[in-house]
Amino acid sequence: MTGLFSRGLLSRAVWGRLAAPLVRVLVRLGVTANTVTVVGTLGSMAGALVLFGQGILFAGTLVIWGFVMLDMVDGAVARARGGSSVFGAVLDSSLDRLVDAAVFGALAWWFAGAGDDRSLQLAALLCLVLGVMVSYIKARAEGAGLSCDVGLVERPQRLSITLIGTGLSGIGVPYVLAVALWLLVALSAVTAVQRLVEVHRQAGGVARG
Repeated sequence: MTGLFSRGLLSRAVWGRLAAPLVRVLVRLGVTANTVTVVGTLGSMAGALVLFGQGILFAGTLVIWGFVMLDMVDGAVARARGGSSVFGAVLDSSLDRLVDAAVFGALAWWFAGAGDDRSLQLAALLCLVLGVMVSYIKARAEGAGLSCDVGLVERPQRLSITLIGTGLSGIGVPYVLAVALWLLVALSAVTAVQRLVEVHRQAGGVARG
C-alpha cells in the first residue's frame, strides 16, 4: 500500500515525469514559476467552485486536473530558470491550501444541497480538515528544524484519489466517489498520526529554548 502511494502510480515522481514536456515549453516561453503557480491556482479554484459546486463532476475533474498539473510544475520551472525563491515556495504552499479548500469545499457544498448526501458532505469536510492538518504538521516540524516527509499520502496522492473518484463518478460509475473520499479520510488520518509519531521520535525529550 505504501509503495503504491509514495513510489507508484500516484507518486510525485510520476507527476513530474508526465509534466516534463510542459516544463520545457513554459521555460522556452519565458513563463515564471510564480505565474505558473497563480494561473494554476485560479484555474483549479474556478473549476472546483463553478463545476463541482453544481455537481458537474466529469468536466470539473478535467478542468481541475489540467490546472493542477500546471501548478505542480512551478518548482520544476523555477529550477530550470535558475533556482527557486523563498517567496515562491511560500506562495506555492499557501495557494495549494486554497485549491484544496475549493475542491473539498465545493464537493461539500454540492452534497449539502442538490447532491443531497450528508455522509459525503461529512467525508469531504473531513478530507479538507485532515489534508490541512497533514500539511501543517510537516510545515510546523520543518519550522522547528525537523524533517517530516513520512506518511502514506501527500498532496499529489490526495488530489489524485479525489479526482479519480470525481471523474469516474461523473461518468456514472456508482459508489466510486464515496469510496475515494472515505479512503482518503482514512489515509489522511493515518498520515497525520505517522507524522506526529515521527516528530515525537526526532524531538525526543529536547526542551524548547
